[in-house]
Amino acid sequence: MKKFILLLFLGTVFFGNSQQITLKKGIVMDSIAVKDSISESFSLYLPTSFEVEKNWPILFVFDMAGKGKQAIRMFKDAAEKQGYILAASNNVNDTLTTSQNILITGRMFNEIITLLPIQKDRTYSAGFDSGARFASVLPIFVKGIDGVISCGAGYPNLEILDGNNLFHFIGIVGKEDYAYPEMLIGKSVLGRLKFPNHLLLFKGGHAWPDTQYLEKALEIFTLSAMAKGKIGKDEAYVDSAYAQNLQEINRLIRSNNLIQADNLLEEVMSVYRVFKDTDSLKKIKRELKKDKVFKTMTRNENNTLLKESFIKEDYVYYLEEDLATYNYNNLGWWIYQMGELKKYDKSKIEAEKEMGKRLLGYVNALIEDNIDIVSAGSQVDQEVLSLLWMLKTITDPDDYSYYLKIIASSAQMEDYGTSLFYLEELLKKGYADKAELYSLEGTALLRITPEFNEIVAKYLKDARYDIIEE
Repeated sequence: MKKFILLLFLGTVFFGNSQQITLKKGIVMDSIAVKDSISESFSLYLPTSFEVEKNWPILFVFDMAGKGKQAIRMFKDAAEKQGYILAASNNVNDTLTTSQNILITGRMFNEIITLLPIQKDRTYSAGFDSGARFASVLPIFVKGIDGVISCGAGYPNLEILDGNNLFHFIGIVGKEDYAYPEMLIGKSVLGRLKFPNHLLLFKGGHAWPDTQYLEKALEIFTLSAMAKGKIGKDEAYVDSAYAQNLQEINRLIRSNNLIQADNLLEEVMSVYRVFKDTDSLKKIKRELKKDKVFKTMTRNENNTLLKESFIKEDYVYYLEEDLATYNYNNLGWWIYQMGELKKYDKSKIEAEKEMGKRLLGYVNALIEDNIDIVSAGSQVDQEVLSLLWMLKTITDPDDYSYYLKIIASSAQMEDYGTSLFYLEELLKKGYADKAELYSLEGTALLRITPEFNEIVAKYLKDARYDIIEE
């Protein structure tokens, strides 16, 4: 009962298009309908400090599977602390064209502008992976997007950027993420094009960053708004944020994460130079540059990035060749490459460990992109698709779905030898869903063979059908 009363107290009632909408603060609201639309909706989050008497910054978060509520939850804590409204469409999708997604986004924008007091020059977009790529191109097509937070994805097409249409770009990426080298290059290009931009690094792979990095990105947008006079300068806010960043820099140095420390130093100096004397930071940076360990780390980082670029070229070349020639005989080469990547896990050089993880992520993303391309074709080349699935069992052996696809596809082509081989490989990995095995589409004839049931009985103790001895 108390919770219900609290929600009513925090609720704000808006009237629009003869429709009453109650918007509650401090919770993620899902499925708010877009006017003049039968099926489009969005998710919304208002910070608990929200008041209708003032204008608010807003961050549009994009998930290209239309999971708006899930996307907003990633930013919820950061938005609450920094005082941002969050909104996310439930209808944008990778299966739609960019123009279709932009039209959906535009209708959502217009709906929210009529509902809420938005500060028009403080509108931002964000996302992860494909959502980040879509968020990044929005400022080109939608007027009024002042900044982008791109997690785990570089700018999708640097050639379309226009120096007359500048926006603030903040990249966030893990050092084990295959997008890391691309985002380093993108930062350099954006800098040359005079785009205000920052790159925040964390220790991790291709995943959403922790809240502290999302909060830092919103913090940078707020400080930029202060620097440009869009909002009043808040000395207490500046001092507190600066102190926290200095504390984080010192923590990174103490924990020997010197590459990250140097990166954060650069970003903090860039952001705070209009507010504070950054001589103390410059001193830390000079001392860091002289540090022998840092010099070694920087050299190792540069060497591995160069080596990584060559290995990635090999992956692209051999994958194209194998698919063009249906070269199943080259599967051994890919097995060998995965063995080489595992060696990096045992390296004493941190940069090599990170490179190994990035390369594994890259080769999996490369194969998955090809699977999507082949599957989307008007005439699916089943042989190429099967080869790609086989490659996935090598590069991502713990993903059981690809074994199952091969078993079913091969059975439909009456290639029982391949089906049985991948069945045993699957069961060796620990797969134990017997019900799924015996309901695989297109495998009815395979399932009644003695060979199939012998393999199942060997690993799962008993089979669905009795094995008849001759």
